[in-house]
Amino acid sequence: MKKFLFVPLAFGVLIACNSGGNTPATKTGEAPATNDLSGNPDYKKGLALIAKSDCLTCHAVEDKINGPSYREVANKYAGMPDTIVSHLAKKIVDGGSGVWGSIPMTPHPGVSQDDAEAMVKYVLLLKK
Repeated sequence: MKKFLFVPLAFGVLIACNSGGNTPATKTGEAPATNDLSGNPDYKKGLALIAKSDCLTCHAVEDKINGPSYREVANKYAGMPDTIVSHLAKKIVDGGSGVWGSIPMTPHPGVSQDDAEAMVKYVLLLKK
């Protein structure tokens, strides 16, 4: 009986030991980017604002709900000039339609422009 328990345990240890070490290089030969955004102040502030808002009713980081996922938004607007932050923030405050389909984005007049910009900065950090 002990042999039957030892084999899966040993296999699991081998897999766990081999999980680190060799980090794959990117296609361009650059070092892979870190995914830890937890220390970024824009990430922290935007995440906190979104968590206490109703944004997650229609959006999620990876999944499309009623609106696009945050990752889709981040990828679409990646590389745009810095003015995109205020433009997208205005859409949060005023609402909008037509960019992501027929479902309109409801306006959020209770969100300040500064808070909306912090939310947008958070979302844009989620690009892959």
